[in-house]
Amino acid sequence: MTGAVKVFFDGGCRPNPGEMETAVVARGILHHRRGLGRGSSEQAEWLALLHALRVAKALGATMVEALGDSASVINHARGVSKSQKPELRRCLEAFEEEARHFASLRVRHVKRTQNLAGIALAKARDW
Repeated sequence: MTGAVKVFFDGGCRPNPGEMETAVVARGILHHRRGLGRGSSEQAEWLALLHALRVAKALGATMVEALGDSASVINHARGVSKSQKPELRRCLEAFEEEARHFASLRVRHVKRTQNLAGIALAKARDW
């Protein structure tokens, strides 16, 4: 299936820093990954955004709207701000590479209460 897709993304770790996991919700389906190594919550958010783009690509999307609640990651991805941390700059480079696969890509901030991936990730932690 091709066309447009909205992908919600969220990443986290417990404790911070700690074991990272990500959640992506696309077309009503949860894509949850655990055991991604140790890192910070910001690194986990980047991994979630990258995971969202890979899910969108696998769905055959050409136009993507990625929605997350990490203002820092979204601002970096949109070029509004820059990170001085080398590991986060590498994440931005990976994001830019993945973004080339789409005719259009919009990365947008949503409130935590509106982030379907964040809600799913919180519930997955309770299982």
